[in-house]
Amino acid sequence: MEAVILILGLLFFAFVALGVYVGVKAIGVAKRGVDRTITQARRTVEDTTLRAKSYGQTGVGAELAQLRLALRTSMRATQQALQTGAAEDASLSESLGLFQRLSAHGRELDDDLKRLEGEPDRATVASMLPGLKQRTERITHSADSLRWAARDRARQFADDDLDALNAQIDVEAGALRHWMVEPDEPVHGQGQAQGGSRDQGQGQGWRTGHGQPIRPAQERGAADGTAQAITAPDPQRRTEYPWQKAARPETTN
Repeated sequence: MEAVILILGLLFFAFVALGVYVGVKAIGVAKRGVDRTITQARRTVEDTTLRAKSYGQTGVGAELAQLRLALRTSMRATQQALQTGAAEDASLSESLGLFQRLSAHGRELDDDLKRLEGEPDRATVASMLPGLKQRTERITHSADSLRWAARDRARQFADDDLDALNAQIDVEAGALRHWMVEPDEPVHGQGQAQGGSRDQGQGQGWRTGHGQPIRPAQERGAADGTAQAITAPDPQRRTEYPWQKAARPETTN
């Protein structure tokens, strides 16, 4: 009796621990989902604000907003392309590592641009714009190079696979159209010889070695009285498609 109670107690604590573990995992997943949603919403708001500043303002503020928007758009597109490609192509893992190093420079530049947006000394900011533009172009150029290289690689693999598939389909299509091959077409150089032998035999009246003609089997059977009737197939028993059932034969009592 004590053993049964002990086993039941252990089972109870096991179920409780399992429930706590599942609950913690569910809370963690929900928390990550909420964080991801908040991050995406914040990013959308920032991008919308930058677009509004770049189109609705003029001067230094608009140029800073344009630089930030170009930088964020290029880096985000490259990150998405590399992460998607790395899941299917392990060779992109090194490119993804290089992009992570590039992302550190991109975040640093974005922070500098964001800080300069609130700088009251516009003259000093205007003097820094050429250097900021150069940094932005260098980073975006590197990001664009990685992104387009990954896309070209994926497209080349797709083209190679499509070429191989087209070749296999052409072979299969030719095999399926076997009836289109001419029946008199010589095969391995033997068709003409066999055709000539048949023509020669027909010209000689199908004679045997004793000079007597060989009559068809139907004539011999009719002469001997042992001919077998050649009847056409019953159209009621013929099936046109594999999925149609054959008609049952009629029976007579």
